[in-house]
Amino acid sequence: MRKPRLHSRRKHHAKKSGLPPGSLVYVGQGDEDVTQLEPPKLTLISYDADGMQENAIDIAGLASLNLESSNKLWLNVHGIHDVGLIRQIGLVFGLHPLVLEDILNTEQRPKLDEYSKYVFLETRHFYYEKETLSVSSEQISMVLGHHFLLTFQERSTGAFAPVRERLRAEHSPIRALGVDYLAYSLLDSIVDKYFNVLEEMGDDSEALEDALLANPNITQLHSIHQLKRASIELRRVVWPLREVINHLTRNENGFFRAATIPYLRDVYDHTVNFIESLESIRDSLGGLMDIYMTSVSNRVNLEVRALTVVAMLFMPATLIAGIFGMNFHYMPWIADHNGFWWAMSVMGGIALFMLMIFWRRQLLSSKT
Repeated sequence: MRKPRLHSRRKHHAKKSGLPPGSLVYVGQGDEDVTQLEPPKLTLISYDADGMQENAIDIAGLASLNLESSNKLWLNVHGIHDVGLIRQIGLVFGLHPLVLEDILNTEQRPKLDEYSKYVFLETRHFYYEKETLSVSSEQISMVLGHHFLLTFQERSTGAFAPVRERLRAEHSPIRALGVDYLAYSLLDSIVDKYFNVLEEMGDDSEALEDALLANPNITQLHSIHQLKRASIELRRVVWPLREVINHLTRNENGFFRAATIPYLRDVYDHTVNFIESLESIRDSLGGLMDIYMTSVSNRVNLEVRALTVVAMLFMPATLIAGIFGMNFHYMPWIADHNGFWWAMSVMGGIALFMLMIFWRRQLLSSKT
């Protein structure tokens, strides 16, 4: 399954400039040529305590939906670039134009809007790209009513597959509960995936620390920056998501039953735990940067020390050679046939003596 790439920081709002609020314009990756994207896919699950039915439907099937049925409905949409389809879904379920506008804008931060007949929330689903040490994401929108749940995904990625399998199981407890519990289950699965991303980032951070201590290089510095960028992207999403879930636990409009609220509080605790763990990794990455700079500085110091030792060894020889190079007719050893070897012996003796001093002071060791 192909994973979506990380959304570009560049915004694509030029097409919306000057349009009134609630104008339905797709804003997202590939919005310049939506014909290249996969066609949308609608999956409708109707269930109650006794069983469930799962069917793929089209726009014509939307018009024939019976919203007055006692069955609970879950409509999942893969692909939101079809503006006409999103508009039709909004007409069937009575969604506000601003909600439809937010669904089509895939660059939203997590948010929560409450209306009289439903609540609308947006969050993001993350994937970790181990090859590039980066995260990619897709936007997930949810509309929760008293008897229906709508979910909108940019593409089919299997994000809700575990919950769907639990719903398909015989005598599944989810069937006996309301759509509010289904919405909780989907949120919980999204937050659980965050921890998978965090665990992989932590493993790469530890491996990077070991590599830095062994042999620091510029490639590792690039990897540190990649991991820091990924942690910033995660933090940018999870911080507002924590407030969204906290607001849901207050249940001011009564879309969640009292029995579901403790589960929402558990998801809230998970988001808080995730943020604390993420901050720990961010601190660790800052420490890796310090390790890299210290290692590079230490390596430079060793190289400078080696050059200094070599220069110090040749300084006495340079002095002696300079003295014997002066233009005097009468100097010691000038007329001696062995004068050259006497001078070389003095130079070598001084160099050996200095080497012994450097060795005793451990200036020749590669350790700091």
